[in-house]
Amino acid sequence: AGAYWRGDENREMLQRIYATAWKDPKQLKAYKKMMEEAKKRDHRMLGKQLDLFSIQEDAGGGLVFWHPKGARIRTKIEDFWKDQHTSQGYDLVYSPHIANLELWKTSGHFDFYAEGMFDQMDVENEVYQIRPMNCPFHCLMFKDDIRSYRDLPIRWAELGTVYRYERSGTLHGLMRVRGFTQDDAHVFCLPEQLEDEIVAVLKLTQGILSRFGFNKYELMLSTRPEKSVGSDKIWDDATAALVGAMDKLGWSYGIDEGGGAFYGPKIDLKIKDAIGRTWQCSTVQCDFNLPDRFDLDYISAEGTKERPIMLHRAIFGSIERFFGILTENCAGDFPFWLAPVQMRLLPVTDAVYDYCKDVAAKANKLGLRVEVDRGNERLAKQIRNAEKGRIPVMSVVGMKELEEGTLAVRSRKLGDLGSFSVDDLLAELKQCDEAAVEMTKMGEVPQKEEEESE
Repeated sequence: AGAYWRGDENREMLQRIYATAWKDPKQLKAYKKMMEEAKKRDHRMLGKQLDLFSIQEDAGGGLVFWHPKGARIRTKIEDFWKDQHTSQGYDLVYSPHIANLELWKTSGHFDFYAEGMFDQMDVENEVYQIRPMNCPFHCLMFKDDIRSYRDLPIRWAELGTVYRYERSGTLHGLMRVRGFTQDDAHVFCLPEQLEDEIVAVLKLTQGILSRFGFNKYELMLSTRPEKSVGSDKIWDDATAALVGAMDKLGWSYGIDEGGGAFYGPKIDLKIKDAIGRTWQCSTVQCDFNLPDRFDLDYISAEGTKERPIMLHRAIFGSIERFFGILTENCAGDFPFWLAPVQMRLLPVTDAVYDYCKDVAAKANKLGLRVEVDRGNERLAKQIRNAEKGRIPVMSVVGMKELEEGTLAVRSRKLGDLGSFSVDDLLAELKQCDEAAVEMTKMGEVPQKEEEESE
């Protein structure tokens, strides 16, 4: 791979050489097999093949265009995320994409993160900055009212799109982009509430990730670095709360001594995919910096003003990156509840086309994503196209189905499942969609198994 001297694109281009070393031929063979599998699962290739998303160079590198099928999957992901958060006591919020530069100076981003920010813009003799993060906006919202200890904890969640300057040589599909949507949330709480809030965040993280098939995790606790803000006591208490939360759940973890941010300790969670790779996704981060910088306070039971504890957390990290990881994990063969097209009807003759359209309309009213093949190809080609499109369920529709009001069902994973009435089939598919399970056979919707983290 090419690399610029000292990372400067104005300097000479060098050739980077990668190498690996293995203890024995068996390990090398396993590594080669994993690399071959990873190549077949490359989300950039699958994104093109399945018409999910694109990066349009005419618009600029690192900017994602979501095509209809990819947008359907993204919508399902975001809707599930919102439902899970509101059910756990979070309020959803929205905030602007730009703000006066003074805000970013107050937050410290301009001083500590300027290299990762786009250039500023002049607006009526004031300087504005497109946002690289969402945190300062939530601080302003907290400060907008007088808060009592009785109001805490306050939990705010936002799918907030941010923009960060990344060098063109570092951009990589959905994994490294310049505009992306963080599944951001901030919890403002009392010191004595912190451990319980962290436990709740970790349980919510487990529940959400398991829905997408991620049940194996690696956790790392990052502790106080040499340069930091905040007293010894607040660091010790926050670290103890993070440790206590993981211990309560019985989760094992490693320790990265001195690896925390200057403003607080954190837990990082890496998920394992289908071929054994680990991906950094979720973070739970204590912050002693922003409450001070924004002078946040609440009125205590004694009537004094006190600083709240601020907890940053993200579960996916970003929608774009998680989508890329998910695509590679399932090799583009999305589970039924996420599939952009859940069932395709394949008309054998033009005489059944209207029947297929009526069935599709009925399914769509139920919230199912069903489409009708245009019927321009021979049946064998229609079936191959549905297979290549990784559509979970298909139905070949002929005169027999029209006359009987039925559908002959074929599962991509299980083969022919038989012939069923339209109403019975759609009811079954709706159950599978809501339960996030695959259709196996009629009348027996399987229960989704829950697995504990490792």
